[in-house]
Amino acid sequence: MTETAKTPILYSFRRCPYCMRAHMALKQSETKIELREVKLSDLPTALSTISESATVPVLHLTDDTVMEESWDIVKWALLQSDPDNWLGHNNKYLLDAEILIETNDFSFKQDLDHYKYADRHPEHSEEYYREQCEEFIEELEAMLEQHEHLLAEELTLADIGVFPFVRQFSLVDKDWFDQSPYPHVRHWLQTLISSELFQHVFQKHKIWQEGDAAIYI
Repeated sequence: MTETAKTPILYSFRRCPYCMRAHMALKQSETKIELREVKLSDLPTALSTISESATVPVLHLTDDTVMEESWDIVKWALLQSDPDNWLGHNNKYLLDAEILIETNDFSFKQDLDHYKYADRHPEHSEEYYREQCEEFIEELEAMLEQHEHLLAEELTLADIGVFPFVRQFSLVDKDWFDQSPYPHVRHWLQTLISSELFQHVFQKHKIWQEGDAAIYI
């Protein structure tokens, strides 16, 4: 059996928050993958052949299963191997994480897109859109006042699921964020950004093209 045939393939885009959390979970679970970094405006045929979603991440498993949702990839990876117990005993963190992710991926993500691209949504000001985002940030701040991480003292899958989106929020107006009334969120965010896990995932790789040598990580 060839190396490619026995190794899951992750199609990814380095700066995409959905890709970040999927890749971080795969790395954490010690799942060996072939990484294929793609250009969103020119997706490779190999990807469009297996997925109609026209987006990333996409995980192509060795049994030909195709996973197109980043949160599903996170859960799949940790169910294969969870060395630091991100799911908790008897998966006790999973339900609370699911609830948090539902807010993050829908209402917060929509508000975040408006905030990032306020010039495309002139019906309201950038400040208005930021205030909409702050409802979720305030919720996270309250959680982090109770624990070092969102659901517990230790890192869980909830932190990895939310973190890349909060990172994007922090970068829209970094001067404002650095002075914002969310010290716990800032500390939590910086801890994750500085982590070896994130630094590994955020390494830059060349755009994959047919015929390129595989990158196994």
